[in-house]
Amino acid sequence: MCLAVPGQVLSIIGDDPLFRTGKVSFGGVMREVSLAYVPEVQVGDYVIVHVGFALSKVDEAAAQQTLDDLAEIWPESA
Repeated sequence: MCLAVPGQVLSIIGDDPLFRTGKVSFGGVMREVSLAYVPEVQVGDYVIVHVGFALSKVDEAAAQQTLDDLAEIWPESA
């Protein structure tokens, strides 16, 4: 089973769409993520991330619902 997790883009580095990266917050845990698959993403947007790649943009409500669901399944991760 694969797990993709929503996070909020805090900053973006780079102009070349293939090499753009962003600092993404997953409930306070920050990770550097490739934004190559989502060139339209801007700071403040929420993205679904799998193995270090942002795969799609999602709205804030959907991201928060997923984070709430994950916290219910794994309370120690919240």
